[in-house]
Amino acid sequence: MTDMTELARRKKPLNLAIVHVDPEAFLAAYQPWLEITAFLSALRAGQVEMPEDGITPALTPQQLAGGVTHQIGNDTLAAFCMTAAMKGDGAAVDTVEATLRARFGPDFPGHVGLWPFRGEIAAPVSLDDHVGQAGKKMLAGDPTPPPMRNGETWTVGMRFLERALGSNFKSEIIYPQALWTRARWEDVCEGGVAFMAHIEENLPILREALSEPRNDAAFIANLLLLGAPAVEMDLQDDVKGMLRSLARR
Repeated sequence: MTDMTELARRKKPLNLAIVHVDPEAFLAAYQPWLEITAFLSALRAGQVEMPEDGITPALTPQQLAGGVTHQIGNDTLAAFCMTAAMKGDGAAVDTVEATLRARFGPDFPGHVGLWPFRGEIAAPVSLDDHVGQAGKKMLAGDPTPPPMRNGETWTVGMRFLERALGSNFKSEIIYPQALWTRARWEDVCEGGVAFMAHIEENLPILREALSEPRNDAAFIANLLLLGAPAVEMDLQDDVKGMLRSLARR
């Protein structure tokens, strides 16, 4: 079967693997996901026809060399690295990288999406650079000194949210990020309270925001919006507008 039903069927186990940071499940679902997305992209472009037997074709050497397969792979690997980073599970990323290298070689589909989480980028420019470098620290368990930790919580949360919103795995990133956001802002309100700006004003506001039981994009956006003054983050109007829109229920 090579239609959207098959796309959804193959994506489901990958979704769960990303949410739960399960490297074995991710590796089992990865190639079937690349095969269906590559085939449907080629079908829409008129480059292939529906196979008579209804079986999704295997990836060709040309597809493995670049193009849509790598674009999808980059996004998929980045999503897994993000959720792994929020759990501090560097071993899961090591397993995925080693297996994909053994299976496809060093230029495996998705290796570009993985690189910002592995390489040393002295001056990050793109959103992927910033997300990857933050994720690299989290995967390594490299804590930031307390005076800078509150500001880092806000910055990393904002960049991860922006990256999630542009991913094929938005929902799968958002839920773990909401859990991470709750834990990090609870730490801001406890261990990091001495480094909070205007404590008497901001602490009650943040504690009330943390009382929201739902772990979703609105919760994340609301914490970012209300937490900005606490870390002395001056938001531009377009960022305020985006966060306000997401925070509405």
